[in-house]
Amino acid sequence: MRELTVNQFRSNLRESVEQAVQNHEPLRVTRRGGEDFVVVAAADWEREQETLYVLQNQSLMAQIGRSLETSRQGKGVIPADSEL
Repeated sequence: MRELTVNQFRSNLRESVEQAVQNHEPLRVTRRGGEDFVVVAAADWEREQETLYVLQNQSLMAQIGRSLETSRQGKGVIPADSEL
């Protein structure tokens, strides 16, 4: 993760935000005497939130586990070419 001071961030705001969005790379902004913050593209934030939701949902994780086991055993549903 790239890191800038709040002064560097302020001086290069447009370029810093553009890099975070285009490169899908979060940017940590450090503040002297204050808490740091992170700049991240909205699409990346949403993806992370969806991942956290899935990982925290025990029934969904159990369903994924069962599906993986079924697939490993070759017992899963194989879609027709038209379904792909």
